Amino acid sequence: MNDHHHHRHSFHAPANSDVADQGPVHDHFHGSQGDRKTQRRKMRWVLGITAGFMVAEVVGGILSNSLALLADAGHMFTDVAALALSLVAMRLAQRPPSPTKTYGYVRLEILAAFINGAALLFISFFILKEAWERFQAPPDVDGPLMMGVAIVGLGVNVAGALLLHRHAGESLNVRGAYLHVLGDLLGSIGAIIAGTLILTTGWMLADPIISVVIALLILVGAWRLVREATDILLEGAPRGLDVEELVENLKQIEGLEELHDIHVWTLTSGFVAMSGHGVIDDLNMHRRILDEINLRLNERGISHVTFQLEPRPLHQIDVTDGSEASEGDVP
Repeated sequence: MNDHHHHRHSFHAPANSDVADQGPVHDHFHGSQGDRKTQRRKMRWVLGITAGFMVAEVVGGILSNSLALLADAGHMFTDVAALALSLVAMRLAQRPPSPTKTYGYVRLEILAAFINGAALLFISFFILKEAWERFQAPPDVDGPLMMGVAIVGLGVNVAGALLLHRHAGESLNVRGAYLHVLGDLLGSIGAIIAGTLILTTGWMLADPIISVVIALLILVGAWRLVREATDILLEGAPRGLDVEELVENLKQIEGLEELHDIHVWTLTSGFVAMSGHGVIDDLNMHRRILDEINLRLNERGISHVTFQLEPRPLHQIDVTDGSEASEGDVP
């Protein structure tokens, strides 16, 4: 007795199977269109103000000969590319699935997050390299110019961070863009601190020291972003989900005798999927068991389920008294 649940944009239900499936696939990927439009609108605003200030900061960093300011300016330059990449990925991810791309293009957002994280890692190492060279021979830094540009940059970065803060937890792609902006904010604060120390004490080493602190902070956030994006690209189980505990919980369902081929993965931010096979003795219980599976998985935030229930092979059942026989026994 087989039940099939075919939904719009779903191409994965196998023949001769019992499939527990939830909701239209494309709706799970993106949430409400209003939320997505809000994210894109705010990203465009942040891209505009970042690009507008980038030129001024690059010029200010060159004229003041400040590594802290140049590090912030270089990071802001990559912000423009990162924000543009995130926006393009968000747009392309809206394209619907097809028979050749059954999950559509939603993974582009995870790929964009990975690229942004990798760029942040590169920037961090570059800043550390330049700081090391300045430790060897500290150059003169124009403190007043450095301070002026950094203060304006701080205002720009605070505005960008406030626009994206609420959405950073909703999408890994948005979080990548947010980390770029947050790194710039830290860079501006660091440049202000370094400028203050240079003006008050004349201590030029403040510039590379602050740069190292900024680079290390960026490095931590970038590494977490790359690690999480890599886990998703490798079809790893979502962080915070204990798959072994989940399987044990499902085994408690009455009538579900065995579980195998269990796979849990994150397709994109906010979309966790699961597939698996189960063995039952009573085919009349298959609908109730599927409903209970869906209920327990939904409670754990698993929004898309493909589950196949199979009858126990005849060679494992002693038909004379209904008890299980050992593997290889002939009924």
